[in-house]
Amino acid sequence: MTIIIDGKAIAAELRNKVKEEAANIKAKYSLTPTLAVILVGSDPASEIYVSNKERTCKEIGMNAIDIRMPETVSQAELIAKVSELGEDKNVNGILVQLPLPKHIDEAAVINAINPDKDVDGFHVVNAGRLATGQDGMVPCTPLGCIMLLKTVLGNLAGKNAIVIGRSNIVGKPMVQLLLRENCTVTIAHSKTKNIAELTRQADIVVAATGIPELVRGEWIKNDAVVIDVGINRIVLTDGTSKLVGDVAFAEANQRARAITPVPGGVGPMTIACLLANTLKATCIQHNIREQLLY
Repeated sequence: MTIIIDGKAIAAELRNKVKEEAANIKAKYSLTPTLAVILVGSDPASEIYVSNKERTCKEIGMNAIDIRMPETVSQAELIAKVSELGEDKNVNGILVQLPLPKHIDEAAVINAINPDKDVDGFHVVNAGRLATGQDGMVPCTPLGCIMLLKTVLGNLAGKNAIVIGRSNIVGKPMVQLLLRENCTVTIAHSKTKNIAELTRQADIVVAATGIPELVRGEWIKNDAVVIDVGINRIVLTDGTSKLVGDVAFAEANQRARAITPVPGGVGPMTIACLLANTLKATCIQHNIREQLLY
């Protein structure tokens, strides 16, 4: 029987560990990990994401600083705020909610964040650290995917993995993390030939394309573990809508050893890993090693 990987339960366990370690840091060092979140504009989805992050921070004993800036803010003003937070010793993590308005260069803003406070793990320095096997901040979603895989497989060494998608946020860092776990990794994308055949050879399939149900059940090798990063809203014939992943779940569920559902799989892990990254950033900035969770 296929295992449905319960991302909600695994994320709850991680949040509890972060809560415990944050309390230990507060008791031992009189430090409270603090995350600053910058939201530009008033996009409804972004508003919900930011509110969830701030609420969860407070639930586990961290401080959350909510910074709102108008849609019309200039790139220079936004970078100045990011730089100010980077120098503030009371701020341990900085997150700029994406996407940003079209007149702002997202890469320029991300790279203005202090790399040791870059809890999203998107800064070019952290990308370089990950690629060269050095310690640094790791993007939250790929980190959560690795944790989910280990709950099923334990040691990942020697596994054949395919990552479908090559974004800077998920695909590329996912490849680096799998390599770090001693997997043999193929990265596939829209220009890849024979993608179904390549996928059939994989023990681990990570789908992160943003294309609803691209990965069909017949692509999945028997006993493979499938991590579906996608979350897409589709309209049904009766006019209602539902959320689906990048994997045809009902089909893949007939073949896979284990699979993440959408929703309730990878999504909860992303916020939990953001909290773990905020804790890690606090430890790095204060040279505290014993409280690191990864």
